[in-house]
Parts: sequence; structure tokens; C-alpha cells
Amino acid sequence: MSFWISLLNDIAVSIFGSVLSASFCGRLSTPRKRRIFWSCMALIPILQGAVYSIWSADFLRNIYPLIVHLPLLLVLWLLTGKLLWPLISILSAYLCCELRRWIALLAVAVLRGGDMMQDLAELIVTLPLLLLLLRFFTPVICQLSAQPTKRQCMFGLIPAVYYIFDYGTRVYTDLLYSGGPAAVEFMPFVCCLVYMAFLLYHSAKERTESQLQQVQKSLNLQLTQAVREINALRESQTMASQYRHDLRHHLQYLSACIENGQTEQAQSYISGICEEIEAQKVQRYCENEAANLILSAFAGRVQKAGIAMHVQGMLPAFILVSDSDLCILLSNALENALHACQPFAAAGTAPTIDVRFYVREEKLFLQVTNPCGSMIRFENGIPVSDQPGHGIGVQSICAIVQRYGGVYAFSVQNGQFILRLSL
Repeated sequence: MSFWISLLNDIAVSIFGSVLSASFCGRLSTPRKRRIFWSCMALIPILQGAVYSIWSADFLRNIYPLIVHLPLLLVLWLLTGKLLWPLISILSAYLCCELRRWIALLAVAVLRGGDMMQDLAELIVTLPLLLLLLRFFTPVICQLSAQPTKRQCMFGLIPAVYYIFDYGTRVYTDLLYSGGPAAVEFMPFVCCLVYMAFLLYHSAKERTESQLQQVQKSLNLQLTQAVREINALRESQTMASQYRHDLRHHLQYLSACIENGQTEQAQSYISGICEEIEAQKVQRYCENEAANLILSAFAGRVQKAGIAMHVQGMLPAFILVSDSDLCILLSNALENALHACQPFAAAGTAPTIDVRFYVREEKLFLQVTNPCGSMIRFENGIPVSDQPGHGIGVQSICAIVQRYGGVYAFSVQNGQFILRLSL
């Protein structure tokens, strides 16, 4: 009786591993492939039974990779046209067989049974465990088959190590059951290595994701600034269209003033029109057009908010800092200053934003000063805020300055918040 149960158990575990391996490859989806797979797999139990009856169970375990794993690998290679992922699938399925064996060992330990009970317990749990893995585990594994080769190898590392360890210490030798310290502590050692590797990989992944988020934030800020500039240009174009439309009326009015000798009134009217037109154009603060566009856009915003902005500095047309980075630096600095001044403007106070910049020895120097209200909290010299959505601008400024190998400083002096940077 024990002979047949042991034989059935060996056949069951081969079917268990074969079905799992094929499902991990996702290659049993068509009737043709299922027929090919099951036709080839039907030969494996027959071969196992022959080896088991002619030789012994121990001999069968010793050549198990040759009569089960190798044919399975060749079949899956034929069905998929790939070699690496079927190999990883077989190793992963072999690792899952440990679940089946451990549950049986637990039953034997609790019920104080023998080898026959272990084989019987393994047979009983085979089908429920297989269905459970096919339902919940297989879809996750199949997704990894589309990952790059490097990630597939990382995933298959643990199953490969376990496969070598299991055959080296349990099948071909008795190092594990003899209690050799090196063999007993090997898998905990592997778990420790994998844990440390996972921490290093996770840390590198976090840094990469943080950099990508920073780039995304910078792009969003550039997009926001570009939208503002487009809106400003649209307003300017609208005003120009209105002036062109009203030009005939203006000329008629001026002509009437001249005919009636009202020269001063005509001059005053012309001056008023010139001031309106002048207010709509981009103000020229320096030779750098990008800086002029950004400062002009914010000049209109702060004026509408009842805030004064003083700009002093010189920037050449071409500097080492790219236009996109200059846009982010100025936009974030002025945006933060504008938000800080809005409560003062709402309270009836006339706040002032002071902007100073220049280039010396090919280095850009920028200072933005604005009044600040409540106590500002600093962490490592950087202002932080608990309000959602705040603090992103400061992070973008710091990231750009660090990328250029520059320095920055945030401080509060006499109720004035001061940003200084050099890059």
C-alpha cells in the first residue's frame, strides 16, 4: 500500500509542478497548446513509474531533474519560443512545492505519523493548494514575464538558490538532516542577503522616483508659467485689436480737437493713449528676454493684488542657466513672495517685493525679499510648511541650485523673508 501511495505522490508532485510552470508561462491558453503540453506530460508519469518499479524511490529522486524538469523545460521552450522565463517558471514552481511538503510535515508532526502519512497528506493538499496558487499567484507571476531580463533574473534568483540548496543538502547528500550548522543556517543567510539587497534596491528606486517627481513638478511649473505668458499675450493681442478698432474714433476726436484749437486737450488725450499702450507691453528689466517675460507677468499680478515690486539687476541675453531653469527659479521665488504678501495687502498694508539679480564671473546671483507674517519653521535651513501643496516651490529651487553645484540660503530678518542663491 505504501508503495502505491508513494508512487502516486511522486506523480502528483510532478503534475503539480508542471501545471504551475505552464501557468506561470501563460502558455495553456489555446486548445492546441494544451494538447501538446498534456501529450508530453502524459509521458512523464509513465517514465516515473518505470524508474520507480525497476530501481527505487531514491534513484527516482536523484534523476528527477533529468526525467521531469528537463523535459518540461524543453516543452515550454517549444511552446513559448523562450528559454529564460520557462526556466524561472520551473524553479518558481519547484519552490512552491515546498508549501505542499511543509504542510504534510506539519501534519506528521502533530499526528505523530510516519512516511506513509506524509505521502498521504501531500496527496490530499495537492489539488486545493494548486487551485489556490492558480487563482491568486499565477496572474502576478505572469505579469513579470513582460518585465526586462534583468528584473526576471532578480525574481528567479531565490528559486534558483533554493533549487540548488535543496538538491545539494537533501537529495544528493544528507547535510540538512544531519544537522550541519552551515547547511542549517544557509537559507537564513540567503534571506538576510536578499533582505539587504531588497533594501538597497528599494532605496535606489525611491531616489529615482523622487527625481522623477521633481522633474514632473518642474515641468508642471514650466507649463503653468507658459500658460500665464500665453494668457498675457492674448490679453495684449486683445487690447491691440481694440486699439486698432478704435483708432478711427481716436483720430476723429484728435482731428476735432485740432480744428477747434484745443491743442493741450489733444496732447493730453495722446498721452493717455500712450500710457495705456505702454502698460500692455512686456517691461524690459534687463537684456534677458526670459527674465523680462517672467518679471512682467508677475508685475501685473502683484499690481492687481495691491503689492509693489521693485526690480533691480542686470542679466545678459545669454547665461549658463537654461531658460527653463531660470523660469522655475524666478517663478517659484516670486510665487512664494506673492503668497506671503497677500495677507498684508488684504489687511490694507502696502507690502513690497524686492528682487535683485546680476551675473558675475558667469555665476547668477539672485535675492528676493518680502515681508512674512507668522513664524516660519525651518528644517536643515529650508522653510517647510504643513499645508497641502505648499513647499513644492522651495524644493524645486533647491533641486535646481544643487544640480548646478550652487548654494542657497533662506532666512528671516526683521520680519523680512530673504532668499539668496548663487549658481
